[in-house]
Amino acid sequence: MSHETVLLEQKEPGIWLLTINRERAMNALAPQVLEDLGAAVRSVVAEPTARCLLVTGAGRAFVAGADIAVMSAMSVLEARDFAAKGHRTLRALELAPFPVIALVNGYALGGGCELALACDFIVASEQAVFGQPEVNLGICPGFGGTQRLTRVVGRSLALDLVTTGRQVKADEALRIGLVNHVVAPEALLDKGLALARMIAGKGPVAVRFSKHLVIRGQDLDLANANVLETDVFGLLCATDDKREGMAAFLEKRPAKFTGK
Repeated sequence: MSHETVLLEQKEPGIWLLTINRERAMNALAPQVLEDLGAAVRSVVAEPTARCLLVTGAGRAFVAGADIAVMSAMSVLEARDFAAKGHRTLRALELAPFPVIALVNGYALGGGCELALACDFIVASEQAVFGQPEVNLGICPGFGGTQRLTRVVGRSLALDLVTTGRQVKADEALRIGLVNHVVAPEALLDKGLALARMIAGKGPVAVRFSKHLVIRGQDLDLANANVLETDVFGLLCATDDKREGMAAFLEKRPAKFTGK
């Protein structure tokens, strides 16, 4: 499937690859890109067999930022609408009922870093570079960067990055917990597919609700988050996948999950 600025393809059963495809603009997030990205995510969510989504960028950038040429001409209301559109799009990605893995092949700056942070985890090329350089333009991050970055790396490091605008290479990103894996550029897609296959082989309902617990639980206090987990644990014990998974374990054979 091809949108105007986004390519979407099924790589393997249950595994989809979404590519931001504005290579000449280093995949900058113009309003149309956000529209196409949202439409692509909705189309994968509508696939009942979808188990994992990989997100990357064409060429030498993941996403080099939001489109500054477009933003420079925006009024106050237009800028707020643009930020709101970015938040809606990235929240839809965050709430997808399957894990989403960012494959960061190059620059992930500004809106690109925010896009990667909205994914469930990040695999980075050794050539990847991250940053929230909006202060260099006299603005702040507008697509959730101040909030998701703080939740991932902590308050002090988030303030360091968003107030200095400095860039972080892949090795430092791994050290501070911003990314999960760093691989050679030529191994990026293979690593992403390997992780996606691992996820796709697990109980689909269990994976879906485990993600739900992590995403929803972080907005609750610990006691209420644990109540939510308790309820979901009980719910999952009524599924066919639970019965199959435990039977397979006891019988020492691979499980054959049906997602029911």
